[in-house]
Amino acid sequence: MSDAIEISRRSFLQAGTAGSLLIGFHLAPNGRAYAANAVKPLEPNAFVRIGADSTVTVLSKHVEMGQGTYTGLATLLAEELDADWKQIRVEGTPADAKKYNNLFWGPVQGTGGSSSIANSFMQMREAGATARALLVAAAAKDWNVTPDKISISNGIISEIGGKRQAKFGDLVATAATLPVTKPEKLKDPKDFKLIGKRTPRKDSRDKITGRAQFTQDVRLPGLLTAVVAHPPRFGAKVRSVDASAARQVKGVMDVVQIPSGVAVLASGYWAAKKGRDALKIDWDETDAVSAGTPELLAEYTALLDQDGAVAGKRGDAPAALKGAAKVVTAEYHFPYLAHAAMEPMNCVVHFKGDSAEVWNGEQFHTIDQATVAGILGMAPEKVLIHSLYAGGSFGRRANPAADYVKDAVFIAKAINGRAPVKMVWSREDDMRAGYFRPMYLHRITAGLDDKGKLVAWQQRIVGQSILTGTPFESMMVKNGVDNTSVEGASNLAYAVPNLLVDLHSPKVGIPVLWWRSVGHTHTAYSTETMVDEMAVLAGADPVQFRLAMMDEHPRHRGVLQLAAEKSGWGKPLGKGRGRGVAVHESFNTFVAQVVEVTVAADGSIKVDRVVCAVDCGLAVNPDVIRAQMEGGIGFALGAMLHGEITLKQGAVEQSNFHDYQVLRINEMPKVEVHIVSSAAAPSGVGEPGVPPLAPAVANAIAAATGKRVRKLPVKLA
Repeated sequence: MSDAIEISRRSFLQAGTAGSLLIGFHLAPNGRAYAANAVKPLEPNAFVRIGADSTVTVLSKHVEMGQGTYTGLATLLAEELDADWKQIRVEGTPADAKKYNNLFWGPVQGTGGSSSIANSFMQMREAGATARALLVAAAAKDWNVTPDKISISNGIISEIGGKRQAKFGDLVATAATLPVTKPEKLKDPKDFKLIGKRTPRKDSRDKITGRAQFTQDVRLPGLLTAVVAHPPRFGAKVRSVDASAARQVKGVMDVVQIPSGVAVLASGYWAAKKGRDALKIDWDETDAVSAGTPELLAEYTALLDQDGAVAGKRGDAPAALKGAAKVVTAEYHFPYLAHAAMEPMNCVVHFKGDSAEVWNGEQFHTIDQATVAGILGMAPEKVLIHSLYAGGSFGRRANPAADYVKDAVFIAKAINGRAPVKMVWSREDDMRAGYFRPMYLHRITAGLDDKGKLVAWQQRIVGQSILTGTPFESMMVKNGVDNTSVEGASNLAYAVPNLLVDLHSPKVGIPVLWWRSVGHTHTAYSTETMVDEMAVLAGADPVQFRLAMMDEHPRHRGVLQLAAEKSGWGKPLGKGRGRGVAVHESFNTFVAQVVEVTVAADGSIKVDRVVCAVDCGLAVNPDVIRAQMEGGIGFALGAMLHGEITLKQGAVEQSNFHDYQVLRINEMPKVEVHIVSSAAAPSGVGEPGVPPLAPAVANAIAAATGKRVRKLPVKLA
């Protein structure tokens, strides 16, 4: 439901129940509904709108998909505005890269790389300070005093030394007549009232009460629901289709062919699904993927014996290995992984001939807008995107290929826009026809000198590039190296004097995409388990072994020491129990985790406790930080214990949560999160909690059993 429709409906109900007169509404140029005689809201910049009722609407250029972005961005703006937290509401912005670009990405609007708070930190504070200055100036003008006689606290504007007070809404009309100027200064951190404090999330109430609008909630007049029959093997195409039986299903309105398959449109999801089940499709598999997981593994394994593109180098690792006193070689296998977000892919498109509207849990505004425009043959500014809540993503909705959005747009185009279309993917659709974290193989050979010092490290990584063929290739693929495949390994933080990391990026036809914490999902595991193995080989304490190689990385040291201290590192555990540690930097955030596990006689694993230390710079909202660390730990643990997508003759074998299990609540360990106090610029927390968990668990398993886990998901039984 659009804001204009929703506002009108609610106002009608409120007026009717109160027995008062109905107020006439008109649509402002931005599509919002205002009472004909009402004071228009104050909009001093692209990020804040203050209404005559004193409501402060923070406009978020980043999607809220559970990670707390709406709360974090609102905190920044409200702090400088000196608003009362209760008067703050948040809504997503449309696609407009000129106003809302991600400052880390250039002229692109989107959410990803744990960049929302980091790139918006000063921008949102300045937006709040600008609005505050206007309100101060308005009060000074109305009360005929100088601005230095005005103060604002908790949403109340007061005359210093006087009795006059006003709410924000009382000054909106005057403030709108004044020139907007850039604030001279922002608050000193010692004066923060919201930043660094626990504030309730801004999305919780609506989600609890059901008022939150997800794509699946969108209802429009004449809306048709569409589902798509995708090929069973990647790369196959429709040769022919018999839709006669599908058209006989009650509720089915149309069947259309689109580039990715065959779409059935109906009055509702169940009718559309039954219609799809009735389709008879002959697939042309001439160019389809035919390899299964065993065949791909054989291809990858062969590449481990061939030199790859150099991703990181210092000293002479091969020579140093020849002279090392002790050498260990290990191979690591990481499977394809599904994103498995709670809300599967969906998108609503209304094609209107010369314009279009899209409703979506929008993570890649600019790319999706351009994709829609290109398919429909119109300028991007003719595509209005309504950014709704997303029920998770973990990278899935930030797809440069815009796959599920394309499905919806091609369907809307195929029916010539005669009705709005809600395209819905089932869990099975996304599990079998979606995009995956690539499968990777690693081989590491590491060497110690006769004093137990790590002197050589050679690592080869084999896995598909997620950036080749995308708009990001020119920026992030250099000399044959996709940085997202090697991050966390090519820039290994430990002071190893001789290091060589190289990469193979085979092209095998399986659609791949970033997955929560991207390359760090596998590089943190291989590096941190190997470092741990070398510590044991050197007869050293694993924490002290790491600290000895971190003199140039004080923030790594800080979180590692804090996690060790808070966990009681070194205290003995009972039989069958083990304690492991890992530390890793991703997205400019530093996280160390100490894990305690119990391994039963039958090989079953119970993760009992996780102690997490995080340094993400200035902690904007500690509660959100803790939640993201806890969530990342659970997400990573589920993948380590269960996550695996396998292929047989080019077809995905998994389909839903019964055979692609995520973490169950009874498997969630006790988690303690300790936040390092810091004055550094804030960095992201959505992803950095993920990488250290699995290696810390693996190291704990090794401590308990002596067995090293080099293939995921872990299977000891």
